Amino acid sequence: MEIVRGRKIVRGKASGRLILYPMSFSFLGDVDMNTSQIISKEFINQNLFLKESIFLFTETKGSSGGCVVLMTLVRKKIAPAGIITIKAPDYNLTEGAILAGIPFISDVQVEFLTVAKMGDWIEMDTETGRVILKR
Repeated sequence: MEIVRGRKIVRGKASGRLILYPMSFSFLGDVDMNTSQIISKEFINQNLFLKESIFLFTETKGSSGGCVVLMTLVRKKIAPAGIITIKAPDYNLTEGAILAGIPFISDVQVEFLTVAKMGDWIEMDTETGRVILKR
């Protein structure tokens, strides 16, 4: 078990399988809002879906439309269970996560990217800022 800490962005607890995206990400353009599949050119062939996952990525690629995409994923019940970023998020993603009620932690140590593996079980609690990796 590995525990790291981050900064609470949106209150809540979540758990699920980790989708690790070790680069910047935009909800507008990098995810199909009809299926939740990651469609960025680097990951399109991996058949990864955000639904019920804990989604960890380095930083946001800002877009005012990302909030709308995240809300659409929630409405369709295919949104991630939680979001974790290495760097502080942009305001649009923060707004989307608040409106969607998706637990969100940022400012997690970058070394976590080398410890965590795709598919690991993650539990997160934004009140304590804890991200727990279970294998």
